[in-house]
Amino acid sequence: MDQANNCNPKIFKAYDVRGFYPEEINPQAVAQIGAGLIRFLSQGKKDKPLTMVIAQDNRFSSPVLAEALKEAIRAQGANVVDIGLSTTPMFYFTVWQYGYDGGVIVTASHNPPEYNGLKIVREQATPIGINNGLAEIKRLTVEAQGQEIKGKGRLEEKNILQEYLDFILSRVNLQRIKPLNIAVDTSNAVPGIVVEQIKEKLPGHCYHLFPELDGTFPNHLPNPLEEKNIAELKKIVQEKELDLGVAFDGDGDRIIFVDEKGEMIPSDFIIALIAGNLLKEKPGARVLYNVCSSNIIKDVVEENGGVAIMGKIGHTFIKEQMKEEQADFAGELSGHYFFGQPYFFESPFFVFFKVLEEISTSGKTISQLIAPFKKYFNSGQINIAVADKENRLALLEEKFKKGEVSRLDGLRIDFPNWWFNARPSNTEDLLRIVVEAVDKETMERQLKTIKGLLD
Repeated sequence: MDQANNCNPKIFKAYDVRGFYPEEINPQAVAQIGAGLIRFLSQGKKDKPLTMVIAQDNRFSSPVLAEALKEAIRAQGANVVDIGLSTTPMFYFTVWQYGYDGGVIVTASHNPPEYNGLKIVREQATPIGINNGLAEIKRLTVEAQGQEIKGKGRLEEKNILQEYLDFILSRVNLQRIKPLNIAVDTSNAVPGIVVEQIKEKLPGHCYHLFPELDGTFPNHLPNPLEEKNIAELKKIVQEKELDLGVAFDGDGDRIIFVDEKGEMIPSDFIIALIAGNLLKEKPGARVLYNVCSSNIIKDVVEENGGVAIMGKIGHTFIKEQMKEEQADFAGELSGHYFFGQPYFFESPFFVFFKVLEEISTSGKTISQLIAPFKKYFNSGQINIAVADKENRLALLEEKFKKGEVSRLDGLRIDFPNWWFNARPSNTEDLLRIVVEAVDKETMERQLKTIKGLLD
């Protein structure tokens, strides 16, 4: 059978590769993608073999997929550095720290256990998405007639955990953190290997929920944005009267916070908190935020003398725009956080320590720290099923054309006392709607109008 037939083109998404195992993503498919990736990165580079980092999360299907990927990449003549079990930020760090040519981590992030996927980067840990190379890799993968064997690249195994921990800890001042009692939920997923080390460095007590690695995720799915998945975290925070609760997603690149009352904190408020702290240390800092994020971020940044920049959703877009704008910090509603120096990296643990530091030095609870940010009434993201996404966006634009219109990412229209963002899903017949206003009545009225137009 032609190996190209083993790779379903539908598994190529906007930011990564993802699908059901083994029906859509399997050893044959990832081998073909690995070969296509090396052909893509080798264009114009004939002086020496590429060196690629391979990492994996702890899903039951990850080892076999990682093995197929390593073999395919080496068969293309490229060298492989295998770092084994790793969070996505650890993987990015390795590619950057050692100046490697790129890499792949086998992970499906927060998805259920029957999924798996690939996150791909090039040199400097620059993510490859559909806008900057993944479409070409897809073409090289799907159109290729089998794999041309070019030789056998070297294989090296490297343990990066301690070096990654040293990097994170070198950027925080543990002396500024007082003894706090917290809980951290890692959902039986790979971030647990980092938390087990981090908690030893913290004053106070850290309750680590579901630390055992189990790729079937027996307690709950590793998606902390869904309230049902942080029910146990909320419960222990309330019962033990803890200062803070924290949850990570399946590959450890997102972090969600729960206050001392057991309530989930919107990521926009954490972005505003970190931005305000950053601007004290670096006046004039540039902060990037999503088109669907609350105006409170822009307010806080500008009130503290910074520059607020609106950007598209998705880590490939964010890192690209951060480089263009020379941004110092960026955050997403989904719980991703990015820093500009020493490289454009994302680190939930750095944000984690900064929040602990802010609680410690302010003498306030986390709910008191975020209370000033509760200025607007926000609908949160609402998914509305539509068959013709672009036509419906055009209908909304015509209806609200008197506002300030932006097509940066979907459609965002701002008015003096309210705004909305309607963004088409990349994979489903859905529009993702967010409405925010200065008062609850306006938010609810405008949301009702938008829903009526989309019915």
